[in-house]
Amino acid sequence: IIFVISCSKRGFLMRNDTYARIINEAKFIILNCSTVRETAKAFGVSKSTVHKDLSEKLFFYDRSLYKQVRYLLDINLQERHLRGGEATKQKYKKKKLFNVIGSD
Repeated sequence: IIFVISCSKRGFLMRNDTYARIINEAKFIILNCSTVRETAKAFGVSKSTVHKDLSEKLFFYDRSLYKQVRYLLDINLQERHLRGGEATKQKYKKKKLFNVIGSD
């Protein structure tokens, strides 16, 4: 049996398990201060699915939860370039180390 929740504001029907997934994703990202990528990996869905769930659909189901998630997503957006730069730095540091070891 599939329970259907109607959302007249957006004009679409949502299955009960999708609604539960969205709420669980939101709680996960808040409790773990995780990124969209980490959340997607934990739930076995794509990053775009998590992003759409949290940035668009959650707004219509739980506004207070949405505000908390939006705050974390904004922080992640601001820090993204720093994390990316650090990853690149580590990548080339590791590559340089292997080149030095390999030439001996």
